[in-house]
Amino acid sequence: MESDNPYSHIKEFEEVCNTFQEGGVAIDLMRLKLFPFTLKDKAKIWLNSLRPRSIRMWTDLQAEFLKKFFPTHRTNGLKRQISNFLAKENEKFYECWERYMEAINACPHHGFDTWLLVSYFYDGMSSSVKQLLETMCRGDFMSKNPEEAMDFLSYVSEVSRGWDEPNARDVGRMKSQPNAKGGMYVFSEDMDMKAKLATMVRRLEELELEKVQEVQAISETLVQAMPCSICQSYEHLVEECPTIPIVREMFGDQANVLDQFKPNNNAPYGSTYNSNWRNNPNFSWKPRPPQYTPLAQAP
Repeated sequence: MESDNPYSHIKEFEEVCNTFQEGGVAIDLMRLKLFPFTLKDKAKIWLNSLRPRSIRMWTDLQAEFLKKFFPTHRTNGLKRQISNFLAKENEKFYECWERYMEAINACPHHGFDTWLLVSYFYDGMSSSVKQLLETMCRGDFMSKNPEEAMDFLSYVSEVSRGWDEPNARDVGRMKSQPNAKGGMYVFSEDMDMKAKLATMVRRLEELELEKVQEVQAISETLVQAMPCSICQSYEHLVEECPTIPIVREMFGDQANVLDQFKPNNNAPYGSTYNSNWRNNPNFSWKPRPPQYTPLAQAP
């Protein structure tokens, strides 16, 4: 067990247990019962030496197992592999990245933040590889957030799998360069062209994504910039207004009422005329003549 990875052992065991249709307390109880059958030799002796009733939960057994077979000195050794990571001479980029990720996965409890993991890997690369990374991301690698940087390194690892190894002419050219140092990549024109091509492909993918996002943003803006003329809402168009059926029903009811009442077309003043207005002195088509008062005759 000293040579195995206890974390991998537990992970594989839990994956097998998760295939059963159990959950909650039942799955933990099943793990406690089945885990002893996955151990042998020193690990089995260690498990049988535990004090009776000292393990009551699956998490307790996990903690004791990792404490025994993943001691502090082993953790510190793996953490040093991560923090002092260096690329090997003539090591391909994807091989270098895979080796680094293996060191990280071998010690899940390393405690390093993502930005530190990016920094450790970047610092362990040669200046030529750093230049390649900067070229492929248009010089803004150091400005990426930690998650974006990790994704980008993984992307470069996948792309670099298709790059050919230098041919004899390229090897002779690299040896003839006096400034080349051991363990440092000196990229040929062909490798540089492939890096530029990969950069162009990635840029085209980004442009296509940006174009789709711009079209979606414009569509959303047009919908939001023109409110519904009925209810003044920005969430839908006029023809999609939910009040249209209600308005139609309301106007239909009013039309039925108007059909039941037909006005008298012979009325001189329409249906709103009141005959009592005729005797009202303020309602008259012609002004009344003033009252005549005879003048008194002179004596």
